[in-house]
Amino acid sequence: MTIPPTEARNTRGAGLDLLGTPGLVELLVAEQRGAVDAVLNATDVIAQAVEAIVQRLVRGGALHYVGAGSSGRIAMLDAAEMPPTFGTSRELVRAHIAGGMAALEHAIEGAEDDAAAGEAATRANVQRGDAVIGISASGSAAFVIAAITCARSLGAYTAALTSVAESPLAHAGETSIVLPTGSELLAGSTRLKAGTAQKIALNAISTAVMVRLGKVYDNLMVDVVASNRKLRARALRLVQEIAAVDEARARELLERAGGRVKLAVVMQRNGLDAAAAQSLLERHGGALRALI
Repeated sequence: MTIPPTEARNTRGAGLDLLGTPGLVELLVAEQRGAVDAVLNATDVIAQAVEAIVQRLVRGGALHYVGAGSSGRIAMLDAAEMPPTFGTSRELVRAHIAGGMAALEHAIEGAEDDAAAGEAATRANVQRGDAVIGISASGSAAFVIAAITCARSLGAYTAALTSVAESPLAHAGETSIVLPTGSELLAGSTRLKAGTAQKIALNAISTAVMVRLGKVYDNLMVDVVASNRKLRARALRLVQEIAAVDEARARELLERAGGRVKLAVVMQRNGLDAAAAQSLLERHGGALRALI
């Protein structure tokens, strides 16, 4: 019986249970380097996926992640960070996990094998102009494969994110992002190196998409939602730096702008009130770079 690379025994992990604790920890951490290398080697195809996703989102589409188990939880984590980091709506980037929200806390046995549920989740949530990324280390999760196959039939852009090149998922997506992390030190535990590679890839994809959508100025989070003390302080610093004003003026601008950094900056740099600044931003697709 042929097994996927993600299930194979890793010779570097032989005698894992016999190692002293420092050596055990060092080996587990060092093995993660393979995750970074795998994603770096996929830079070109990841960039292609980013461009395709941006094309859908600028026309009103949404980005969906679909995963099972650890892959689904990693997807949920990335999607959840989009609204506070980039000021997006909750609908712009969404994650769907086999077994539903309960699977975030507890393993739902057999959920990844439920192809019908994957198709149903897609039909209930995905539109023709959307983009969908299916995530599965082995590329064999039926829930994910069915979701991607269905999304592609609906006319959505689809990408597969997997560690196995010849897997069913790799063949199901319009774009195949293969991160060949190989076998795990703990055989079959793809929450380790494969999971790390997935998180790096999703971080890169979502952040690059948001940069292309004008959600970033320089390397600054200018669409940050100032929902707590730390983020309010960050918003204040951003306005001070970009608008070149003192703290008192930055506070005044942010208050008039409803806490929105980009709006406050445009108001100051262009001598406009909030309504006029908002209109100007909208005419430029929300891109601050074009206005200062």
